[in-house]
Amino acid sequence: MDIFTLILTDYTIRNVVLGALVLGIVSGTLSAFAVLRKQSLLGDTMSHAALPGVVIAFIVTGARAPLPLLIGAMIAGLLGTLLMGVITSQTRIKQDSAQGVILSVFFGFGLALLSWVIRQPGAEHAGLNKFLFGQAAATVESDLITMAVIGGIALVVIGLFWKEFKLISFDAQYAKTLGMPIGRLDILITTLIVIAVVVGLQMVGVVLMSAMIVAPGVAARQWTQRLGVMVVLASLFGAAAGVTGALISSAALNVPTGPVIVLCITAIVMVSLLFAPERGIVWDAFRQARNRRTLLERLKHEPKPGGAPLPKGAYKP
Repeated sequence: MDIFTLILTDYTIRNVVLGALVLGIVSGTLSAFAVLRKQSLLGDTMSHAALPGVVIAFIVTGARAPLPLLIGAMIAGLLGTLLMGVITSQTRIKQDSAQGVILSVFFGFGLALLSWVIRQPGAEHAGLNKFLFGQAAATVESDLITMAVIGGIALVVIGLFWKEFKLISFDAQYAKTLGMPIGRLDILITTLIVIAVVVGLQMVGVVLMSAMIVAPGVAARQWTQRLGVMVVLASLFGAAAGVTGALISSAALNVPTGPVIVLCITAIVMVSLLFAPERGIVWDAFRQARNRRTLLERLKHEPKPGGAPLPKGAYKP
């Protein structure tokens, strides 16, 4: 049975592949802006900060319905962003240190709540700890629809504010002189990153989701210097890693989907770092070797100091 027939006929594999596709497109698109704005650690912070929101939403609702849990994760992520802004604006703590504080505090609080919930009697909390590393195989059609709707909203917002996001990503000071609300735009981009994290929680989990916010943008940056092309490449790389990881994990027994997806995007990053035409390490070494040979050839034909001049036309000055 070929891959396409398997995707069309197997309910679980179809949901996993489509969910990984949505995850890759949304996270890849947002990763381009996160990388350009030097906010790579922000995805890591928001993904870990989402854990207490998931657990608190479960405690409040008493059910593992995907939408309430994702809403709780989004609220926790936005709260972490707000606290991070307060720390950086009201204290002398730098942004990277504030992100580290929010990450550790929220994640530690989430683990403490999760441990307490798991110890409670009853089977309602079964599988709640899967949000740590993801449980793609448990994705059902309703989960897929929720992911697609949330991710689609994020992509629409990016399209509506494309010019503003482009300008503040490259020259925030110039955008400020034009009267753009830089603070509000920063909050909006951060909110979209939180949405991308929420979309991937069930597929990849809070621990590994940070890789999907960073890696596609890093890989795409090696191939182009234009934002539009970078966003398209990042979304394609994310989608390719998601679908490939889902298919590999479904073909192998007892291999979780989330880590395989992260390994696939890591492979794409490595290939990009090595072989990208403009920035790749291999091509850069090749260019340096070629320039070195050209320089040596020119030196061979240069006249020696104090020696007789070479015949006319023997070398090009």
